[in-house]
Amino acid sequence: MREPLRPAVLPSIALFLLLAACGGGKPESTGKGTAVSDVPAYGDAIVEGSIGDVSGFLTAVTTDASSHEAAGYVFNGLVRYDKNLKLEGDLAESWEVSPDGKRITFHLRKGVKWHDGAPFTSDDVMFTYRRMIDPRTPTAYGEDFKQVKRAAAPDPHTFVVEYARPFAPALASWGMHVLPKHLLENYPDISKSPLNKKPIGTGPYRFVEWKTGEKVVFNASPDYFEGRPYIARVISRVIPDQATMFLELKSGGVDIMALTPPQYVRQTETAEFKKSFNRYKYTASGYTYLGFRLSHPFFRDKRVRQAIAHAADKKALIDGVLLGLGQEATGPYKPGTWAFNPGVKKYPHDPLLAKALLAEAGWKEKDGVLVKDGQSFEFTVLTNAGNDARAKTAAILQQNLAEVGIRMKIRTVEWAAFINEFIDKRKFDAVILGWNITPDPDQFDIWHSSKTGPKELNHVGFANPEVDRLLDEGRSTFDLEKRKKAYFRIQEILAEEQPYVFLYVPEALPVVHNRFRGIVPAPAGITYNFVKWYVPAALQKHKVQP
Repeated sequence: MREPLRPAVLPSIALFLLLAACGGGKPESTGKGTAVSDVPAYGDAIVEGSIGDVSGFLTAVTTDASSHEAAGYVFNGLVRYDKNLKLEGDLAESWEVSPDGKRITFHLRKGVKWHDGAPFTSDDVMFTYRRMIDPRTPTAYGEDFKQVKRAAAPDPHTFVVEYARPFAPALASWGMHVLPKHLLENYPDISKSPLNKKPIGTGPYRFVEWKTGEKVVFNASPDYFEGRPYIARVISRVIPDQATMFLELKSGGVDIMALTPPQYVRQTETAEFKKSFNRYKYTASGYTYLGFRLSHPFFRDKRVRQAIAHAADKKALIDGVLLGLGQEATGPYKPGTWAFNPGVKKYPHDPLLAKALLAEAGWKEKDGVLVKDGQSFEFTVLTNAGNDARAKTAAILQQNLAEVGIRMKIRTVEWAAFINEFIDKRKFDAVILGWNITPDPDQFDIWHSSKTGPKELNHVGFANPEVDRLLDEGRSTFDLEKRKKAYFRIQEILAEEQPYVFLYVPEALPVVHNRFRGIVPAPAGITYNFVKWYVPAALQKHKVQP
């Protein structure tokens, strides 16, 4: 899923729609800028391009990255990730963890107000917690909060939670956006509240307007507790085609977007482009996969899934789709991180082995197409419209599978419909999608067998008792070696079972107009300090009325 302009804690579903999440810290600044006094100044606006529209602003009840990005301007959690992907205080000024790891005491910032002027207090945190465990809240993120044994708000600026057992993701889970009790307490289902369309938060920007399918606008909050953001306005334009977005970038209609590999390699090397823009490149904290609906009769047999993994030519994908700007994915973790297991089973491109596995599973070739029980092996893969990399990935996989006798049709669907009508309702044979990889390796919501219901994140319906047990083990201890052992074994099982064919980890390729200053690449990417970005007065392009 895309990430907001600060590293989020939530998993989200639509990777790479904008900045492709956070990643390593390799900077590549090619712009020369303009010789002006480089002094921070208030004013100007930034226009970002987004392929997908927002579905709502309450991240408790949305799972798509466009919505999480937009909500990140308006809301805060108790904690957040800093530039080095370490947790730091957000609405919590500090916290204490008891020696046994079962109790966290948060000390909240004082003087923080919601954008309507109401004070932020521990009652809001308690309300958020209660809504997250309320069965009437249609959330995919409730599991972490159900681990809480007891919660208390002893005074307006203290919030205490106790867990029945050590819970490793506990602290990170409080990155969930805190909700305003006074505006939501009369809505049992918060997804139906007006706030989901017109948010009021405590964040650095105030919501101004949302024109469906067109744009979302935010203005800087003069009272933000970390200080008024320098950039006065953020405009997120919905441009559901990356080629069109790039044209808008060059013509001045967009200031920031994620480049596609062809745009990065072939279309941005000119002196004219470098004069106006800064590019960045780092390994994305995310991956792209081919996922199977495991209840589909074709995909129940793991030999079929393994055969498709062998049929997929990952090198061709990395060379053809990413132009070499990426690496093979073998599981759900970022290569080089402590949870990543480099020793799992690999699936080299081997059409003959793929055919042999399919034959073992009972599929026989007839006139170039596999047939079993009188039925041809033909299915449709879904992906979202406007994502050039996914479209090309589908085309290459289609050719790969045809070589082993499988006919794969390709269907692209507009983002909101893709999520709401197909993914959430499990109406697909297979999908090409991506996940962000959050710093904490807990992936309970994605892989546990209890998380396969509508709108939950285990949308392929994966169920494995050992993985369930290991997910529980991994989140129930603070012992890093024990956690590592659990997640290494999970990756071995996923590599064997292939509920997804893990395809590739791309490079994130954001580009920003060079009038924006204060961008400091770090392990968290480039947007973690967005409120400190600025445009020197002499370079400001837009006049924004306060």
